[in-house]
Amino acid sequence: MTTAAARCAAEHDAVLAVGRRAARPGQISLSPATIRTADLLPARLVLPSPNGSTIAHHLGGFAGLVVGASLRNATAVAAWIDDHHDRRTTSVAVVSAGERWSDGSLRPAVEDLWGAGALLGALADRGWQDLSPEAVVAREAHRAVAPDVADHLAACASGRELSEAGFGADVVIAAEVDRGTSVPVLQGLFFAAA
Repeated sequence: MTTAAARCAAEHDAVLAVGRRAARPGQISLSPATIRTADLLPARLVLPSPNGSTIAHHLGGFAGLVVGASLRNATAVAAWIDDHHDRRTTSVAVVSAGERWSDGSLRPAVEDLWGAGALLGALADRGWQDLSPEAVVAREAHRAVAPDVADHLAACASGRELSEAGFGADVVIAAEVDRGTSVPVLQGLFFAAA
């Protein structure tokens, strides 16, 4: 993990999650399953993912508002956006995180496209109809897999990679569509429930 993440955790009395493979028994890692099995959840947790956390941090520097969304909370996030923002005057940019290959180059992650599509579809269902062609593609990609999203998540490159590394429970958690009702909003360096 980066020294910046460790410094952030120390400065804010937070627990620093470790990499999936570095976790010892009982330690919280970037694996969602470790959060579920933790004896005691910390009040503050630093998740230094090289994808979502990094993108959120960069967006926080210039975007008006950054909200965390996934397959697990897309409907809740769409409802919150619709309840708190005027669709006639608000622009919503949906950024799909993606992954990195071991050499650091970018790798498209279809599961992130599906998550973006789930959010865009939920917004469209609430009347947000002015979608870009890219947004329409993401929405339709999600619609295509929605009936069997758990199977598709398990079969995609990231799902297979996680399962082969012993983290299949993370894929199962990711497939819990709309089980999450929290809407995380970036406030400075941290996400807090809206």
